[in-house]
Formats: sequence, structure tokens, C-alpha cells
Amino acid sequence: MLDMEDFLFIQELYNQGVTISQIARETGFDRKTIRKYVLSGEPPTARPRVRGPGKLDDYKEYIRDRISGHPPTIACIYREIQEQGFTGKYTIVRDYIRRIQSEMSVSADPSHEAGPGRDRGHPDADQ
Repeated sequence: MLDMEDFLFIQELYNQGVTISQIARETGFDRKTIRKYVLSGEPPTARPRVRGPGKLDDYKEYIRDRISGHPPTIACIYREIQEQGFTGKYTIVRDYIRRIQSEMSVSADPSHEAGPGRDRGHPDADQ
């Protein structure tokens, strides 16, 4: 896709009487692309991508439930959702589980975590 600078340059060349084929040779863009933007007169605009449903979407709630508490291995969860009909690859599952595990660990309350060798409940801990 053209950026605004390329579009303006192409428009300028065309307004000076340079042919579409000459503009294509000079800029390196295809003739059809040049013609499209010359005839439309409208600058290029980026359209947002529409994301379709992912293979893992139907299993995300199940995975979240499984990893709360004492989570099984990723391979175990992968096998379980395969038995439920999941057709995706292991890496999709692994990446999703790692991402939600990191979200869960970030949301943990750090005031309840003690450093190594420290017991927050012990009266001498503050000394």
C-alpha cells in the first residue's frame, strides 16, 4: 500500500503529464496501483483488520478453570482439549497458558508474599 508521501508524488507526476506507465517505472509500483490512486484521487487509507474466531476460543474458559489452583502440565491440558475436539497446535495452547499465568501472577497481592527466609507472621520478622 502507498503511504501519503508516495500518493502525493504520484499525483504530482500525473498532473505534470507523466504517463501511468512512466510513473510505475519511476516509483516501482505496479501500473494498476498507480492507475487506482490517480483515477480515484483519494489518498490511501488503512482499514482495520477484522479478526475471525481463533481455534482456541472455545477452550479458553476450560483452560482458565484448569490452571486455577494446582495446574496440570501444559501437555496434559493440550491432550484434554484435543479429546474435546481442539484441532490447533501445541504452541497455541502453550503461549496462551503462559500469557494468562503471567497475568495471574501479576494480579497476585504482593503484600502477602514474604522474601526468602522471612516469615511475615513471626513477631521477630520486622527486626
